[in-house]
Amino acid sequence: MAILSQLILYPIKSCAGLALEEAVVTVSGLQAHGIHDREWMLVTNEGQFLTQREFPRMATIVPRVEGGTLAVSAPGMPPLRLPLAQETGATLRVQIWDDTVEADDCGDAAAAWFGRALGTTCRLARFKPGPARPTSTKWTGGAASNARFADAYPLLLIGEASLDEINVRMLAAGRAALPMDRFRPNLVVAGTDPFEEDYTASLQCGDIRIKPVKPCARCPIPAIDQATGIPGPDPLDILQSWRAKAVLDGAVCVGMNCILAEGSGGTLRVGQAFDASLSF
Repeated sequence: MAILSQLILYPIKSCAGLALEEAVVTVSGLQAHGIHDREWMLVTNEGQFLTQREFPRMATIVPRVEGGTLAVSAPGMPPLRLPLAQETGATLRVQIWDDTVEADDCGDAAAAWFGRALGTTCRLARFKPGPARPTSTKWTGGAASNARFADAYPLLLIGEASLDEINVRMLAAGRAALPMDRFRPNLVVAGTDPFEEDYTASLQCGDIRIKPVKPCARCPIPAIDQATGIPGPDPLDILQSWRAKAVLDGAVCVGMNCILAEGSGGTLRVGQAFDASLSF
Protein backbone atom coordinates (compact mmCIF):
# COMPACT_ATOMS: atom_id res chain seq x y z
CA MET A 1 0.00 0.00 0.00
CA ALA A 2 1.29 3.44 -0.95
CA ILE A 3 1.61 5.95 1.91
CA LEU A 4 1.88 9.65 1.15
CA SER A 5 5.17 10.68 2.76
CA GLN A 6 5.74 14.15 1.29
CA LEU A 7 3.62 16.93 -0.21
CA ILE A 8 5.44 19.78 -1.93
CA LEU A 9 3.97 22.87 -3.59
CA TYR A 10 6.13 25.19 -5.70
CA PRO A 11 4.69 28.73 -5.57
CA ILE A 12 7.20 30.14 -8.09
CA LYS A 13 8.14 27.95 -11.03
CA SER A 14 11.69 26.55 -10.71
CA CYS A 15 12.27 28.12 -7.28
CA ALA A 16 12.27 26.30 -3.93
CA GLY A 17 9.16 24.46 -2.77
CA LEU A 18 6.93 24.53 0.29
CA ALA A 19 6.81 21.25 2.23
CA LEU A 20 3.26 20.75 3.48
CA GLU A 21 1.46 18.50 5.92
CA GLU A 22 -1.78 18.86 3.96
CA ALA A 23 -3.01 20.47 0.76
CA VAL A 24 -6.16 20.72 -1.29
CA VAL A 25 -5.85 18.87 -4.59
CA THR A 26 -7.57 20.30 -7.66
CA VAL A 27 -7.58 19.52 -11.37
CA SER A 28 -4.84 22.15 -11.75
CA GLY A 29 -2.62 20.86 -8.93
CA LEU A 30 -2.02 21.44 -5.24
CA GLN A 31 -3.34 24.43 -3.33
CA ALA A 32 -2.50 25.57 0.21
CA HIS A 33 -2.49 28.85 2.16
CA GLY A 34 -4.33 30.49 -0.74
CA ILE A 35 -1.50 29.60 -3.15
CA HIS A 36 -1.59 27.32 -6.18
CA ASP A 37 1.29 25.25 -7.46
CA ARG A 38 3.40 27.22 -9.98
CA GLU A 39 1.18 30.29 -9.63
CA TRP A 40 4.12 32.65 -10.27
CA MET A 41 6.78 32.43 -12.96
CA LEU A 42 9.88 34.42 -13.90
CA VAL A 43 10.11 35.53 -17.51
CA THR A 44 12.33 37.61 -19.75
CA ASN A 45 11.17 41.07 -20.77
CA GLU A 46 9.85 39.35 -23.90
CA GLY A 47 7.79 36.93 -21.78
CA GLN A 48 9.85 33.74 -22.24
CA PHE A 49 9.85 31.59 -19.11
CA LEU A 50 13.01 31.10 -17.03
CA THR A 51 14.05 27.95 -15.16
CA GLN A 52 16.98 26.46 -13.29
CA ARG A 53 18.17 25.05 -16.60
CA GLU A 54 19.55 28.48 -17.46
CA PHE A 55 19.66 30.05 -13.98
CA PRO A 56 20.49 27.40 -11.36
CA ARG A 57 20.47 30.07 -8.62
CA MET A 58 16.69 30.00 -8.84
CA ALA A 59 16.91 26.98 -6.51
CA THR A 60 18.04 29.30 -3.71
CA ILE A 61 15.02 31.59 -4.00
CA VAL A 62 12.85 30.41 -1.12
CA PRO A 63 9.16 31.38 -0.79
CA ARG A 64 7.31 31.16 2.53
CA VAL A 65 3.83 32.23 3.59
CA GLU A 66 3.86 35.00 6.20
CA GLY A 67 0.50 36.47 7.06
CA GLY A 68 -1.10 37.77 3.91
CA THR A 69 2.11 37.69 1.90
CA LEU A 70 4.44 35.34 0.10
CA ALA A 71 7.80 36.23 1.65
CA VAL A 72 10.65 35.44 -0.72
CA SER A 73 14.28 35.21 0.34
CA ALA A 74 17.57 34.71 -1.49
CA PRO A 75 21.21 34.69 -0.33
CA GLY A 76 22.49 38.19 0.38
CA MET A 77 19.13 39.79 -0.39
CA PRO A 78 16.57 41.54 1.82
CA PRO A 79 13.26 39.65 1.79
CA LEU A 80 10.62 40.50 -0.78
CA ARG A 81 6.97 40.32 0.24
CA LEU A 82 4.36 39.68 -2.42
CA PRO A 83 0.70 40.18 -1.50
CA LEU A 84 -1.37 37.01 -1.71
CA ALA A 85 -4.43 39.06 -2.62
CA GLN A 86 -4.22 39.30 -6.38
CA GLU A 87 -3.96 42.85 -7.66
CA THR A 88 -5.07 43.98 -11.09
CA GLY A 89 -2.65 45.99 -13.13
CA ALA A 90 -0.39 45.55 -16.13
CA THR A 91 -0.67 42.36 -18.11
CA LEU A 92 2.18 40.29 -19.52
CA ARG A 93 1.92 37.93 -22.46
CA VAL A 94 4.11 35.00 -21.40
CA GLN A 95 5.39 31.93 -23.20
CA ILE A 96 5.70 28.51 -21.55
CA TRP A 97 6.78 25.85 -24.02
CA ASP A 98 4.18 25.95 -26.82
CA ASP A 99 1.59 27.86 -24.80
CA THR A 100 1.06 31.61 -24.69
CA VAL A 101 -0.78 32.91 -21.61
CA GLU A 102 -1.96 36.32 -20.43
CA ALA A 103 -0.56 36.86 -16.90
CA ASP A 104 -0.45 39.62 -14.32
CA ASP A 105 2.80 41.60 -14.09
CA CYS A 106 3.91 41.79 -10.44
CA GLY A 107 5.52 45.19 -10.90
CA ASP A 108 8.88 46.92 -11.12
CA ALA A 109 9.94 46.35 -7.49
CA ALA A 110 9.54 42.57 -7.83
CA ALA A 111 11.29 42.64 -11.21
CA ALA A 112 14.24 44.53 -9.74
CA TRP A 113 14.51 42.18 -6.75
CA PHE A 114 14.53 39.02 -8.87
CA GLY A 115 16.86 40.65 -11.38
CA ARG A 116 19.42 41.28 -8.62
CA ALA A 117 18.97 37.79 -7.21
CA LEU A 118 19.61 36.14 -10.58
CA GLY A 119 21.90 38.68 -12.22
CA THR A 120 19.63 39.07 -15.24
CA THR A 121 16.80 41.29 -16.39
CA CYS A 122 13.45 39.60 -15.76
CA ARG A 123 9.83 40.10 -14.74
CA LEU A 124 7.66 38.19 -12.27
CA ALA A 125 4.37 37.01 -13.76
CA ARG A 126 1.37 35.65 -11.86
CA PHE A 127 -1.28 33.39 -13.34
CA LYS A 128 -4.56 35.25 -13.68
CA PRO A 129 -7.61 34.12 -11.67
CA GLY A 130 -9.97 31.89 -13.59
CA PRO A 131 -9.54 28.71 -15.61
CA ALA A 132 -6.03 27.28 -15.65
CA ARG A 133 -4.17 26.41 -18.82
CA PRO A 134 -5.38 23.19 -20.51
CA THR A 135 -2.85 20.37 -20.68
CA SER A 136 -2.31 17.98 -23.54
CA THR A 137 -4.75 15.07 -23.81
CA LYS A 138 -2.21 13.03 -25.80
CA TRP A 139 -1.27 10.98 -22.74
CA THR A 140 -4.53 11.09 -20.82
CA GLY A 141 -6.76 8.99 -23.04
CA GLY A 142 -8.68 12.13 -23.90
CA ALA A 143 -9.30 13.12 -20.26
CA ALA A 144 -9.19 16.87 -19.72
CA SER A 145 -6.82 18.43 -17.21
CA ASN A 146 -5.11 21.75 -16.65
CA ALA A 147 -2.24 23.45 -14.86
CA ARG A 148 -0.89 26.90 -14.22
CA PHE A 149 2.81 27.28 -15.02
CA ALA A 150 3.83 23.62 -14.55
CA ASP A 151 5.74 22.21 -17.52
CA ALA A 152 3.29 19.49 -18.44
CA TYR A 153 0.70 18.17 -15.98
CA PRO A 154 -0.59 19.33 -12.58
CA LEU A 155 1.06 16.69 -10.35
CA LEU A 156 4.39 14.85 -10.31
CA LEU A 157 4.64 11.57 -8.39
CA ILE A 158 7.78 9.71 -7.25
CA GLY A 159 8.18 6.73 -4.93
CA GLU A 160 10.77 6.74 -2.15
CA ALA A 161 11.91 3.30 -3.32
CA SER A 162 12.66 4.73 -6.77
CA LEU A 163 15.09 7.26 -5.27
CA ASP A 164 16.62 4.49 -3.15
CA GLU A 165 17.28 2.45 -6.29
CA ILE A 166 18.80 5.47 -8.03
CA ASN A 167 21.11 6.03 -5.07
CA VAL A 168 22.25 2.41 -4.99
CA ARG A 169 23.52 2.94 -8.50
CA MET A 170 24.90 6.40 -7.76
CA LEU A 171 26.95 5.06 -4.84
CA ALA A 172 28.12 2.08 -6.88
CA ALA A 173 29.46 4.53 -9.46
CA GLY A 174 31.32 6.48 -6.78
CA ARG A 175 28.85 9.37 -6.79
CA ALA A 176 27.06 10.98 -3.86
CA ALA A 177 23.48 9.98 -3.10
CA LEU A 178 20.81 12.40 -4.32
CA PRO A 179 18.07 13.90 -2.14
CA MET A 180 14.48 13.80 -3.35
CA ASP A 181 14.39 17.56 -3.96
CA ARG A 182 16.60 17.11 -7.03
CA PHE A 183 13.55 15.64 -8.80
CA ARG A 184 11.05 18.28 -7.60
CA PRO A 185 7.98 16.09 -7.04
CA ASN A 186 4.61 17.20 -5.67
CA LEU A 187 3.74 13.78 -4.24
CA VAL A 188 6.16 11.29 -2.70
CA VAL A 189 4.94 7.87 -1.62
CA ALA A 190 6.46 5.20 0.59
CA GLY A 191 5.63 1.50 0.66
CA THR A 192 5.88 0.82 -3.07
CA ASP A 193 8.41 -1.07 -5.17
CA PRO A 194 11.11 0.84 -7.05
CA PHE A 195 9.50 2.63 -10.01
CA GLU A 196 6.12 1.12 -9.29
CA GLU A 197 4.70 4.50 -10.27
CA ASP A 198 5.69 3.70 -13.87
CA TYR A 199 2.95 1.08 -14.09
CA THR A 200 0.41 2.40 -11.58
CA ALA A 201 -2.97 2.99 -13.20
CA SER A 202 -4.41 5.03 -10.33
CA LEU A 203 -4.04 5.95 -6.67
CA GLN A 204 -7.28 6.15 -4.68
CA CYS A 205 -7.77 7.79 -1.30
CA GLY A 206 -11.43 8.26 -0.37
CA ASP A 207 -13.02 10.32 -3.14
CA ILE A 208 -9.65 11.36 -4.55
CA ARG A 209 -8.30 9.42 -7.53
CA ILE A 210 -4.95 10.36 -9.03
CA LYS A 211 -3.99 8.93 -12.40
CA PRO A 212 -0.36 8.73 -13.58
CA VAL A 213 -0.35 9.46 -17.31
CA LYS A 214 3.13 10.26 -18.65
CA PRO A 215 6.72 9.48 -17.66
CA CYS A 216 8.64 12.58 -16.62
CA ALA A 217 11.53 13.16 -19.02
CA ARG A 218 14.49 14.63 -17.18
CA CYS A 219 16.57 17.70 -18.02
CA PRO A 220 19.83 18.73 -16.24
CA ILE A 221 18.03 20.09 -13.14
CA PRO A 222 18.72 16.92 -11.05
CA ALA A 223 22.41 17.89 -11.24
CA ILE A 224 21.74 21.16 -9.35
CA ASP A 225 22.15 21.24 -5.57
CA GLN A 226 18.82 22.71 -4.48
CA ALA A 227 20.34 24.17 -1.31
CA THR A 228 23.16 26.07 -3.01
CA GLY A 229 22.10 26.42 -6.65
CA ILE A 230 25.44 24.97 -7.72
CA PRO A 231 25.45 22.35 -10.49
CA GLY A 232 27.36 19.14 -9.85
CA PRO A 233 27.91 15.90 -11.76
CA ASP A 234 24.92 15.15 -13.95
CA PRO A 235 23.26 11.90 -12.82
CA LEU A 236 21.64 11.39 -16.21
CA ASP A 237 24.68 9.50 -17.50
CA ILE A 238 24.08 6.83 -14.84
CA LEU A 239 20.30 6.88 -15.22
CA GLN A 240 20.61 6.53 -18.98
CA SER A 241 21.62 2.88 -18.73
CA TRP A 242 18.24 1.76 -17.40
CA ARG A 243 15.82 4.70 -17.27
CA ALA A 244 15.72 5.65 -20.97
CA LYS A 245 12.17 5.31 -22.31
CA ALA A 246 11.65 4.39 -25.96
CA VAL A 247 8.14 5.84 -25.78
CA LEU A 248 9.77 9.26 -25.26
CA ASP A 249 12.48 8.81 -27.88
CA GLY A 250 15.04 7.57 -25.38
CA ALA A 251 14.61 10.35 -22.83
CA VAL A 252 15.73 9.53 -19.29
CA CYS A 253 12.61 9.38 -17.10
CA VAL A 254 12.10 9.51 -13.34
CA GLY A 255 8.64 9.97 -11.84
CA MET A 256 5.22 10.15 -13.41
CA ASN A 257 3.19 13.15 -14.43
CA CYS A 258 -0.35 12.77 -13.09
CA ILE A 259 -3.81 14.21 -13.46
CA LEU A 260 -6.63 14.29 -10.95
CA ALA A 261 -9.34 11.96 -12.23
CA GLU A 262 -11.77 12.43 -9.31
CA GLY A 263 -12.12 14.37 -6.08
CA SER A 264 -11.23 17.95 -6.95
CA GLY A 265 -11.34 20.03 -3.78
CA GLY A 266 -10.43 17.11 -1.54
CA THR A 267 -7.60 17.25 0.99
CA LEU A 268 -4.42 15.22 0.88
CA ARG A 269 -2.48 14.71 4.11
CA VAL A 270 0.97 13.29 4.78
CA GLY A 271 0.49 9.80 6.19
CA GLN A 272 -2.63 9.00 4.15
CA ALA A 273 -2.80 5.59 2.49
CA PHE A 274 -3.62 5.11 -1.18
CA ASP A 275 -5.06 2.01 -2.79
CA ALA A 276 -2.88 1.53 -5.85
CA SER A 277 -4.31 -0.08 -8.97
CA LEU A 278 -1.64 -1.40 -11.32
CA SER A 279 -1.94 -1.27 -15.09
CA PHE A 280 -1.47 -5.02 -15.61
